[in-house]
Amino acid sequence: MSRRDYLEQLTNAQSIEELWTLHCDKMASYGFDRLLYGFTRYRTTTSLGDPEDFVILTNHSNAYTDVFMGQGLYFHAPMVKWALEHEGDCSWRILAEMTMSGTLTESEKKVIQFNRSMGVTAGYSISFKSISPRTKGAIALTARTGMTQDEADAIWAVHGRDIVIFNNVAHLKILTLPYSGPSRELTKRQREALQWVGDGKTTQDIALLMGLTAATVEKHLRLARETLNVETTAQAVLKAAFLNQMFVLEF
Repeated sequence: MSRRDYLEQLTNAQSIEELWTLHCDKMASYGFDRLLYGFTRYRTTTSLGDPEDFVILTNHSNAYTDVFMGQGLYFHAPMVKWALEHEGDCSWRILAEMTMSGTLTESEKKVIQFNRSMGVTAGYSISFKSISPRTKGAIALTARTGMTQDEADAIWAVHGRDIVIFNNVAHLKILTLPYSGPSRELTKRQREALQWVGDGKTTQDIALLMGLTAATVEKHLRLARETLNVETTAQAVLKAAFLNQMFVLEF
């Protein structure tokens, strides 16, 4: 697939699933066959926010993600730390330099050891430009099994600029698509009620517009708050907007 065809399909993708399949195939054509993308809108100086609110996309095996994500190893991963402090792309060669310098913590060493046990040894990380201090997105591109970091660096020397551009476009496109995450998907009625709240309508107004009782509208709003794990309806409107679950076209 040519660059133009790929970018056309990528920018026209109508779902996260469609985009991710397309992007994984494209990165695999360069030798990077395992990807892990993450994005948060709730970063603070001491936290990346609730993991259930992250946008996480990956084609790694469950055996890898259940430990790396599920057991919180990502929080101590040296390349995650690098991504939080930098923007742009970085060869994983830096890990060998960190090891040689003796600056790694015991927790960071454990992450590297786990990655080695899972064949996650060579690759590149790309840290995307942040749109605010609360947001951060990055992607880890793991080279196919058996590829050395020297070989990955050689591929990057030729194709690195294209790979970075493709990932930047994929990242920007992901931010426009609905994403529900674990147990965060609103029902059609919940979404409709929140949309009317976002338009400034009262509960009585919404009841008339939706042909429901005020009590039923309140029930939909309560369930929306519970689904999104927030305390107020205003927070639910904001979070649903962040997740692109409001004012979306039905396909």
